[in-house]
Amino acid sequence: MRTVQLWAQPWWVNLLILVPVVAFTAWRKKGILLSGRQLLFIAVFAAAFGFVEAAAVAYLRAAVGVLPGYHGTLADVRRSAPEFYQQAQALREFPESLLTIELFREAATIVMLISVALLAAPRLRERSAIFVWAFACWDLSYYSCLWAIVRWPASLKDLDVLFLIPVPWVAQVWFPVLVSILSLIAVAGCVTKKTV
Repeated sequence: MRTVQLWAQPWWVNLLILVPVVAFTAWRKKGILLSGRQLLFIAVFAAAFGFVEAAAVAYLRAAVGVLPGYHGTLADVRRSAPEFYQQAQALREFPESLLTIELFREAATIVMLISVALLAAPRLRERSAIFVWAFACWDLSYYSCLWAIVRWPASLKDLDVLFLIPVPWVAQVWFPVLVSILSLIAVAGCVTKKTV
């Protein structure tokens, strides 16, 4: 049984745990002017986008041949993938051409989340809150959808490659899940009522 690994790699990835803390500290005095409706629609967008990302990851793994059972039904994938589906180790098996595409896909993901934030609010503090909210919803949806599709992660202790830009970020799944949950709490805890 795998033990909890406290540190992500490279070392500076661990600083992500400060994002919700710093955000909450910055936003709590003046609050953030967002409506529940805005947060709901952004969460719906982010959840759908999380599914698209999980599907893209499953397709990439199948294309490279590291997703067992993909020639059969989804039940075949779910039955065989968890024992073989090792996200962090799969990185070594990816052709350079697909890794390049993956880098651009990750950059496009960030651009899309920033675009939603820019479109949804006029002020920087609300835009930053929306970005944090959307990113957290997207991240949680990604892991949930990936589990629904291929039954990975089998455990919050599974290693994952979080991002590839500028170098691979590796951590156990519990780490990004914790940062995302704390981010949602930080945003929700600072929202002041706004009528739309």
